[in-house]
Amino acid sequence: MKDIVQQYLATWNATGDERARLISEHWSPEATYTDPMAEVCGHDGITAIVDGVQAQFPGWVFTQVGEADAHHRQVRFRWGLGPEGAEPPVIGFDVLVTDESGRIQDVCGFLDKVPA
Repeated sequence: MKDIVQQYLATWNATGDERARLISEHWSPEATYTDPMAEVCGHDGITAIVDGVQAQFPGWVFTQVGEADAHHRQVRFRWGLGPEGAEPPVIGFDVLVTDESGRIQDVCGFLDKVPA
């Protein structure tokens, strides 16, 4: 279950065909994503929100912060967004829920630390 966190973060860091492959393989077609600034659904919605974040923070990468905690079909974890190899200026907390086949079905995200 915790491996899905790595696929999730890889989705946020990937572009083009690689991102399309990750979404197709690891996200349910009906997946939903909700955080304080966005609410989208489906592969097109996920692609659009990732495009928007990558445009807003060019060259920054998502990394896992700490350990993930999982049970049943859900996992919670903290992530950081920032320049590769540097302390992330943005930190968040997400909960992923998978469908019966293990693909991401729902994401509920929170922002813990955001620069002014």
